[in-house]
Amino acid sequence: MIGSKEPSGPPESFRRAEIVAGLARVRTRLVEAAEAADRDPRSITLIAVTKTFAAVDAATLVSLGVRELGENRDQEARPKAAEVARLRPDDEVRWHFVGQLQRNKARSVARYAHWVHTVDRPAVADALARSVENLDRDPLPVLIQLSLDGNPARGGVAAGGLAALADHVAGLPGVRLLGLMAVAPLGQDPDRAFAALAGRSAELRRSHPDAEVISAGMSADLEAAIRHGATHVRVGSALLGRRSPDLG
Repeated sequence: MIGSKEPSGPPESFRRAEIVAGLARVRTRLVEAAEAADRDPRSITLIAVTKTFAAVDAATLVSLGVRELGENRDQEARPKAAEVARLRPDDEVRWHFVGQLQRNKARSVARYAHWVHTVDRPAVADALARSVENLDRDPLPVLIQLSLDGNPARGGVAAGGLAALADHVAGLPGVRLLGLMAVAPLGQDPDRAFAALAGRSAELRRSHPDAEVISAGMSADLEAAIRHGATHVRVGSALLGRRSPDLG
């Protein structure tokens, strides 16, 4: 009809059904990958990456039992965390910051994030530690992002700088070093990349025994990550659908 408007998105009940189906598929993949690797599926944490999706989608995941949510950009994560808290006031949600972090965003991120996965240089670690101390909160769990391809645009410290950065982070009072995070190189075999990550993790634990976390694997490669010891997988599109190319 002329002058009528198309709905801006799927009806609420249909959207919920989409998310229910996506979550079921991802949970099945996770369990099957863990069992194939002779691992306990309960040892693997699913982080639902909700970047570019509405807070109501994130709240739907929370209503379905997902308690770990990930975001890439502070300007989106900050209001979304507040809105999810409003929509699901009785549910405990842990927010994981999984995007590249600038020093000037550290104080803002430290206000709502329960984990930061992307520490890749001393200046970022220092800024987070200062922010945590100024906010008078418990030490913030952090992971060091390791570059597996040497591409600075994707973030991460080179393998040669990992030991020095880990020692620096471990010496800061406001943060707790709990492990490594990495993204598989584009166009390369994820098994090979995640095997290298597992080796670096084992090396790190020799000097920092508490650094047991391996955050690796996304929608396309979570099985490979689990085969090589990932404790946390960061899944977005397989749960919530494809993102608009304009939004990243």
